[in-house]
Amino acid sequence: MDSDERRRHLGVYLAGLRRAAGKSQRQLAALLCDVSGTQSVTRTEVSRWERGKRVPDVWLPWLAQLLGVPVREMERAAAYARGDVWASLPGPSASLSALLPEGDPLRPTDVTGRRIGAEEVAGLASRVHALRLADDVLAGGDLINPAFRELGSALALYRESSFTEDTGRGLLVQIGELGQIAGWIAADAGRLGDAERAYRIGLDTARQAGDMPLVGNLAGSLAYQWSNNGREQDGLGLAEAALHEAGDAAPPAARALFCDRVAWAHTRIGTPQHAQAAMRALGQAHEAFGAETNAETPAWAYWVSREELEIMDARVFTELHRPLRAVPLLTHVLDRYDTTHGRELALYRSWLAVALADANEPEQAAAEAQRVIALSCDLSSDRTTKRARVVLARLQEHAAVPEVQHVLSNYGHLLR
Repeated sequence: MDSDERRRHLGVYLAGLRRAAGKSQRQLAALLCDVSGTQSVTRTEVSRWERGKRVPDVWLPWLAQLLGVPVREMERAAAYARGDVWASLPGPSASLSALLPEGDPLRPTDVTGRRIGAEEVAGLASRVHALRLADDVLAGGDLINPAFRELGSALALYRESSFTEDTGRGLLVQIGELGQIAGWIAADAGRLGDAERAYRIGLDTARQAGDMPLVGNLAGSLAYQWSNNGREQDGLGLAEAALHEAGDAAPPAARALFCDRVAWAHTRIGTPQHAQAAMRALGQAHEAFGAETNAETPAWAYWVSREELEIMDARVFTELHRPLRAVPLLTHVLDRYDTTHGRELALYRSWLAVALADANEPEQAAAEAQRVIALSCDLSSDRTTKRARVVLARLQEHAAVPEVQHVLSNYGHLLR
């Protein structure tokens, strides 16, 4: 792909973001002038960017702010247009669909390829787990291209190879696990459509493999996405179905995770009846985690711990406006949380900031807001960006407090 074509690709990407934000070229130009404090951007200049005539290098931070995408994602899109290090990766507007075959992604090809066995399945499992571990310390924008390429390659391996029944089942399980982590990464990058597609591919393969706990994990992941993005009732129904489909024999860590997702789905609906159901589900999560069983914990549940259950408890308490229960839990866990997990620290501190504001501790809430924004600024994570805005919006009620006023004066523009 030559430089002109890469710039056109960037232009299509920018135009799509602008339309999704409901802005005309003229309106975007005016907003760029407003946030930058200059008058040098015109509608004609925006048009040049979208036609691939120029790359808006100096305007990238403000474009990211106004169009609601992480700065680093915008910078990578521009780097791709310039032919920099990302030129070998899928373009900025590439979707998961563009990397997959038409129709059934598991349909075998007419030509049978090489025969594979347990070694290839083990290699794929190792790469899938490496993606999970990378997701602990990197954000979705950093990992989305590798995750999508890995999922496309795994599907191609299944379609184009020959293997025994046991090897085929092992491949299906790993594709299901890959669908889950790729979906999670895509959602963190703000690519919700791609995330849902990855989850659905994973669900199909996990069901074919007969791995019901994995089915529950995939369904629960999609339920979590729905609950957080305007489909609260659908999210609850799917979260409950995930718990039911996994069954009572699911390993304790997996069942605890599924109960937590049910709790969160009830919380997002937020009525008194659902609040009570959320509290019951939290209790069930702790009971499940402490159950004695011979079932082996699946690799994808390695991160589920008492500490993470307490984090979900505190998030639910915060959303239900019970700060006296949320603040001690969050403070206790955050004091010993792994500092390499920057995204999670930003997210969890965002709930602490809101809980402190609810507890009428605006000075402490402002201090936490500063930490959230400091942690988020270098993360290509749609989740942390949205949570930073939630915190800033919550602080507006305390705008007269000097510490809050300072935060809002420095970062209030993020709410525009």
